[in-house]
Amino acid sequence: MYRRMLVLLDGSELAEVVFPFVIDLAARLEMEVILLQVYGAVGREYVPVHRAYVERSAEMIGRRVEELRRKLGPAAEGGGSVIRGELANGHYADEILRYADENEVDLMMMASHGRSGIRRWRMGSVAEKVLRASKIPVWFVHAGVEDAVPYDQWPAKTFLVPLDGSERAEAVLPHVETLARQRTAEPVNVILLRGCDPPVAPSYYSPEMSGVPLNWGEFMEQETARCRQAAHEYLAGVTERLESTGAQVTSLILVGKPADEIIQTAAENPLSVIVMTTHGRSGISRLVYGSVAESVLTAASNPILLIRPTHKQS
Repeated sequence: MYRRMLVLLDGSELAEVVFPFVIDLAARLEMEVILLQVYGAVGREYVPVHRAYVERSAEMIGRRVEELRRKLGPAAEGGGSVIRGELANGHYADEILRYADENEVDLMMMASHGRSGIRRWRMGSVAEKVLRASKIPVWFVHAGVEDAVPYDQWPAKTFLVPLDGSERAEAVLPHVETLARQRTAEPVNVILLRGCDPPVAPSYYSPEMSGVPLNWGEFMEQETARCRQAAHEYLAGVTERLESTGAQVTSLILVGKPADEIIQTAAENPLSVIVMTTHGRSGISRLVYGSVAESVLTAASNPILLIRPTHKQS
């Protein structure tokens, strides 16, 4: 599923927070890696500096990838990863999206903050534009997180996977399967999250209403129990599917607002990657996060792999 990864850089140390993830994935999944730095009118006079930076970064990452590959042992097939640096001139987000589309990129890796000349990557700028418009999965790493442990030092590969029972949310599953099958001596853990929204009493509800057999508390308990049972049955099927990859799968049924519960679970599992879908809107080439994904993206400090579902999943 993943053959070519595009890594977005701008010359800053903040943007380099992605390097441990890049090295790890490239070695374990035998991926080609392209380090891309986009420069605009302000940066044209520094092209030699930009080129030296991406080439030096590619050389360093290539050495680290080869070291990890030797530790992992020979792959079943393939001759290793190709790492190279590229430059592009133009508007930052537009050039990133164009390059990804024209070069058949499967996965994009980017940091939440960085610096391109005097411009800063932040939600509301380059990062947001790329996340909204990207047709391919985007692995998003928050920069500047205090006490963050590099990905290559995690004791296990752990993925938090929020699901709501819909086909749209299940678009993450092929990606989770790919990540679960990566070459690794460490355990791969998958934590499935399925939420149950507590029912909300309508404004017109009154316990004295005729035809209402239960008070609201009893009704809420019954509805929550039904939701839990349905969620348990649903997650059992997903668990069986993912366990076939060799991953250790845990299911959690959460009662409360979905975004709050996901954020809380992520905080309790800081050494984990959240893998979730966004809501797509066809016709306007725009990715609409929806309240849940947007809230998680903003509040959680975990790395997040965002996947835009398509009408047909291969």
